[in-house]
Amino acid sequence: MSAIRLYFDADSMERALVAALRERGVDATTALEAGMVAATDEEQLEYARQEARVLVSFNGADFCRIHTARMSQGDSHAGIVVVPQQRYSVGERLRRLCQFVASRTAEEMANRLEFLSNWT
Repeated sequence: MSAIRLYFDADSMERALVAALRERGVDATTALEAGMVAATDEEQLEYARQEARVLVSFNGADFCRIHTARMSQGDSHAGIVVVPQQRYSVGERLRRLCQFVASRTAEEMANRLEFLSNWT
């Protein structure tokens, strides 16, 4: 079983959060680091799939739609985690993401859409 590797899309790149995850041993990268800042949501998700990374985004509405469309078309992705930006502090997002990464494998996340609000 493989550990989850995270990819923060252009909407969710928070340096402090990514740095704190890395300090805790989580493999995390950002759209900025990947040169994908100007990419569409679909391109972001495809990049994450190619890199075997779970996409992390604040953009729940669009990624719920994209996930549903991909599943109905038989397409795959490496997983999506929707993070409600306004609801949680950086510290709370860090805690929940660490719990999420520790509780799931990359294989379990294939083609799944998760909401960080479910990880208490």
